[in-house]
Amino acid sequence: MDARIIILILNGLTQAALFFLLGSGLTLAFGLMRIINLSHGAFYLLGGYIGYTVMKLTGNWGLALLAGALSITILGFLFERTLLARVRGQDLPETLLTVALSMVIADFCLAIWGGHSLALNVPKALNPSITIFGITYPGFRYLLMLASVVVAVGLWLLLYKTKLGAAVRAGVDDRETASALGVNIDVMYTIVFLISAFLVGIAGVLGGTYLQLSPGSDTTILTYALVVIILGGQGSLLGAVVGALILGQIASFGSAYAAEYWMFLVFAPLAIVLAVRPQGLFGRTV
Repeated sequence: MDARIIILILNGLTQAALFFLLGSGLTLAFGLMRIINLSHGAFYLLGGYIGYTVMKLTGNWGLALLAGALSITILGFLFERTLLARVRGQDLPETLLTVALSMVIADFCLAIWGGHSLALNVPKALNPSITIFGITYPGFRYLLMLASVVVAVGLWLLLYKTKLGAAVRAGVDDRETASALGVNIDVMYTIVFLISAFLVGIAGVLGGTYLQLSPGSDTTILTYALVVIILGGQGSLLGAVVGALILGQIASFGSAYAAEYWMFLVFAPLAIVLAVRPQGLFGRTV
């Protein structure tokens, strides 16, 4: 196989890894809570900026990753408990509330970190040049792929091998019945929202290292996450994996061979899936 094709496939897998981290938590939250968190992209941006600041102050990339993830988890908990819980079940107020939070976070980031693009410098120890079958590729990108695999396996174990996961899946399938059987849906809401916030906080630091952080990128990131969950299907972990892989390869090959049609290549499959199977490839009809 041509080396250029292999590089493009690897680039697609790298981008898919980031897309999965973005979409996995969001699709679970949407599957259970029936609300698209439109502040998801802003969470990503803020988590990345916090990681950037910690990295700049300490020089420790691992600490930056932890700070970004935990800070967004705490923010998600406060937001869900103090504001989102008050309008639960009201579709329009819930959506508008997340939009408002997104705008507040975006303006806050602009005021604190300015309008220039920033990026975290990955330590050399985490980014060696790795040569496999004659193809040399940055080690950090393999690390990003590995992180997504670890998260996917961890989520699968949580959802399908624990009582908590069974309760979450029951809430996704039928909230009313699960509640009647003793599942505390409010607690499930909070737990799933925290998982979503934690994952997007991690994605913010990883994305800020792999790509860049800049004002307005929160909207782009949110779009990617929405494409992933619409393609894969709400509440489906497998759907998030497949949706991320599809989007990653389209982004890689589309930008290389048809950059002027890149947006069409992203949204055309989405339109087809919505027309043929509105619930997504692996989603269930609600």
